[in-house]
Amino acid sequence: MRAVIQRVTRASVTVDQKVVGEIAQGLLVLLGVEKEDGDNDLSYLVSKTLGLRIFADDDGKMNRSVVDVGGGMLVVSQFTLLGNVQKGKRPSFGDAAAPAIANELYQQFANMSREAGVQTETGIFQADMAVELINDGPVTILLDSRKRF
Repeated sequence: MRAVIQRVTRASVTVDQKVVGEIAQGLLVLLGVEKEDGDNDLSYLVSKTLGLRIFADDDGKMNRSVVDVGGGMLVVSQFTLLGNVQKGKRPSFGDAAAPAIANELYQQFANMSREAGVQTETGIFQADMAVELINDGPVTILLDSRKRF
């Protein structure tokens, strides 16, 4: 499971010219699910995302999490994070999970974040989405459940 996490002052996702998810301060999470991903990958990524200390404390140091600052999360499914361009220039998506599995883990990611008390909005799985954000910092973190050790 891979995620691109951006600290934002605001973010939204639009489908067919209608805003379907929107947050103020918090995290935009672009989430890609691989074929072999399961509960361990999901738990790791949710825990790591919620615990990332990338918001400023009173001294201006990155020392607070999205939970600590009462921020929101906008989670957007993005299978293109699994694109492999090692051979040629056109991405191969052979490592991406089947849509039913990817959607299930994507929804679980959002639900687990909500259960942790974080306002969590989502895009629409497999929809053509427009994501708008103001990256704060900019701060962008890459997470991969396969590269945690």
